[in-house]
Amino acid sequence: MTEFETINLHHGKMSFSGLASGEGPLMLLLHGFPDNARSWRHQIPVLAAAGYRVVAMNMRGYEPQSQPQDGDYSMEAIATDVLAFLDQLETDAAHLVGHDWGAAVSYMAASRAPDRFLSLTTMAVPHAGRFLSEVIKHPKQLRLSWYMLFFQLRGLADWAVQRRDYEFIRMLWRQWSPTWDIPGDELEQVIETFRQPGVCKAALAYYRTALSPRSFPISIEARRAAGYQVAVPTLAMTGAEDHCIDSTIFQSLMREEDFPAGLVVREISGAGHFPHQERPDKINAFLLDWIRQHA
Repeated sequence: MTEFETINLHHGKMSFSGLASGEGPLMLLLHGFPDNARSWRHQIPVLAAAGYRVVAMNMRGYEPQSQPQDGDYSMEAIATDVLAFLDQLETDAAHLVGHDWGAAVSYMAASRAPDRFLSLTTMAVPHAGRFLSEVIKHPKQLRLSWYMLFFQLRGLADWAVQRRDYEFIRMLWRQWSPTWDIPGDELEQVIETFRQPGVCKAALAYYRTALSPRSFPISIEARRAAGYQVAVPTLAMTGAEDHCIDSTIFQSLMREEDFPAGLVVREISGAGHFPHQERPDKINAFLLDWIRQHA
């Protein structure tokens, strides 16, 4: 198993751990649900060898010490963690890479502070504002997103996710990437992350916040605002066999007018919801080509 440098960063009273390697321009990697920083184990050594300082952080709430006292798990709040990381890593601008919730937060961070990012690469989740405001138009996606509604059942959902030592998480990975021979040891690393105090509640809070009446774009004005612009060159990748967010729907929600600095969308054959783990060679090649175009 490849060993990585460990790193600790702070935002206010919260402390975040991560994995790092290499020297050079900064690449910041953000994982999704249900996952942790090791999600990027196939990317870190390759990107570091190519001349980059690669930092993969555990997201807000995925450790007891990064759980905010005010319980704020909005994308806007988590985006401020990303900017705080850049400040502590003493960089003016970085390449940002996000998967799943890491992608959703990356769109927000890049929208709020485009001058802090040289490039953006996202996987598995399309423009988050578009997804929330338009998912109701896609019956297939509503069926695939059943778990998001289930997570709103406080108490019951928490119990269901944790029962039988988080068998629910194992089930989601199998459903979302049905063609992947999932490495059991890596999945157990994820389960170990969720066994930590407060992590399960924090991870579900992402969904509860996003679908709350305050956050969900219900009004016409809110739906219009959900199509916010991301003025950073963006490469978006979706697995052709993704059973979490359908690839065709993903592509329909990635619109050039939302990405004035440029948008490239790629569908990854033979991959489900975790393309960077399922097809790492292909993802690494696309990623390196993209960031070299935006040095």
